[in-house]
Amino acid sequence: MRRALALAEAVTNITTPNPRVGCVIVRDGVLLGAGATQAVGGPHAEVCALRDAAARGVDVRGATAYVTLEPCSHFGRTPPCCDALVAAGLGRVVAAMGDPNPLVNGRGMARLRAAGIQTVAGICEEEALALNIGFVARMSRGTPWAWLKTAASLDGRSALENGQSQWITGPQARDDGHRWRARSCVVLTGIGTVLHDNPRLNVRALETPRQPRKALIDGDFRLPEDALLIEGAPLLVFTAREDDAKAARLAQRGVQVILLPGERPGTVDLPAVMQWLAADGVNEVHVEAGPGLNGALLRAGCVDELISYVAPVLLGDAQPMARLPALSSLAQARRFEFTDMVRLGADVRVRARVAEHWDALRAQVRLG
Repeated sequence: MRRALALAEAVTNITTPNPRVGCVIVRDGVLLGAGATQAVGGPHAEVCALRDAAARGVDVRGATAYVTLEPCSHFGRTPPCCDALVAAGLGRVVAAMGDPNPLVNGRGMARLRAAGIQTVAGICEEEALALNIGFVARMSRGTPWAWLKTAASLDGRSALENGQSQWITGPQARDDGHRWRARSCVVLTGIGTVLHDNPRLNVRALETPRQPRKALIDGDFRLPEDALLIEGAPLLVFTAREDDAKAARLAQRGVQVILLPGERPGTVDLPAVMQWLAADGVNEVHVEAGPGLNGALLRAGCVDELISYVAPVLLGDAQPMARLPALSSLAQARRFEFTDMVRLGADVRVRARVAEHWDALRAQVRLG
């Protein structure tokens, strides 16, 4: 199963909106075939593994397939993988986790059992879920998995009071941040960041088969029409102010403007943004924004995970990572659980997630 997970991880940046899936077929400890899900419209992992076995000239009848996600049981862009495994005469299928897609959701394993194939589930479940946490979130709760990326000092400051932030962290940390950009479906920022920094928010530190789309929260629709953010990958602008003429000009340059006003004038409904993105096939959202939007997303419950790069410096009276209201009690604090810590040059990357969000999604993929 760990070999299948490695195959799935190798296609992290190409399968969206489909899940990242790996499959290996084994008999008596001998690898017969292996494969991973390809880009949309291409074959799924199970079919790739069966084709690999056929190319090797080996017979897979009675063999075991290890797959990181329950085989699909429905017709989409490709036929059901269950049918392919049954036709090939597999003797056993081991799945890391269930597929929360309502069109599958246990039906894949049930169809295999009905065909006389032995099934086992739950092997390396947590690793498989981590690899496809966005797909599971979109399928089971109707919103993507969103992580908030920050770069800050030891005292939690993300920029000087005048806005200067380049660079708090070193090159290794910045390159690692690009890897997280590349993994995501959408890179999300706010209009304050655009007006102050004029970023491109594309992936530059590594080669990637696709650039993630970009999204902007811009309540008053202040986006400059010469902003660098417009260049490259398609841009989504979520706003609260109608300006049909400006929207039409931007549409000619590949920008889609979506009107989603919030309760207060000039604000955007952030939970509705996440729902809109999920409906558009977005699994994972990478947030790179200023303290204002960071705080708003946290207050709205739209953040599932923090990816924080911490530099060994103190900045004193400067801008925070997120603007949040003062608390009167520690019981009101927003709690996360640490999941990972990595040294990157002089800096440290810390990952922490909302435990309740993770636990809820894990329950969705557990096969009985």
